[in-house]
Amino acid sequence: MNKIQIAPSLLSSDLARLEDDVRACERGGADVLHVDVMDGHFVPPITFGPLIVETLKRITALPLDCHLMVENPDEQLEQFAAAGASWISVHAEVCNHLHRTLARIQELGCKSGIVLNPSTPLDFAMEGAVNSDFILLMSVNPGYGGQSFIPSFLDRCKRLRSWLDANDYEHVNIQVDGGIKADNARDAVKAGASILVSGSGIMKGDIESNIKAMRAAASG
Repeated sequence: MNKIQIAPSLLSSDLARLEDDVRACERGGADVLHVDVMDGHFVPPITFGPLIVETLKRITALPLDCHLMVENPDEQLEQFAAAGASWISVHAEVCNHLHRTLARIQELGCKSGIVLNPSTPLDFAMEGAVNSDFILLMSVNPGYGGQSFIPSFLDRCKRLRSWLDANDYEHVNIQVDGGIKADNARDAVKAGASILVSGSGIMKGDIESNIKAMRAAASG
């Protein structure tokens, strides 16, 4: 089993005190910071861009995980890598040449990830695993924070983890994003997820305590 990593999603942070929230994530023992990049086209909202990533890079040593929910990710890879992204993930639904996109992310010195929406077939992840460091299975439909966890994630995650382990991709992590809280973190881990993205489950309330509670719950 890959190491369990906790990734607070800054989509749910208080942007008026972003640095304070980042410091709380550090004190709580977060492993990575998840940055939701939305362009207003692939999903309705518009959120963070390279300037926010540059700012985060200046104030924290934590890896920055940039989840590109955009229609044309290939046009933005260089910008986010230059801004300081450590990980970049792209949606299979919008990549015409997925292998090329994932390989380019790795060439830029970042970890590469495939993202699948809840109803996107796992075949995309299986075909792209060779160029992936992690695979993000969405457990909500992307676009808005605070949504409820979709239970069908658990079966999808089990099937993907089993396939990865059986095909020499044990090193490829499965990331889960959407509705993750302390009370369902263990279920996600048991299904095969090892990177837990959580927005409101961590960022609302006492961030340090929420991270510690989620790690304890996930570790069982």
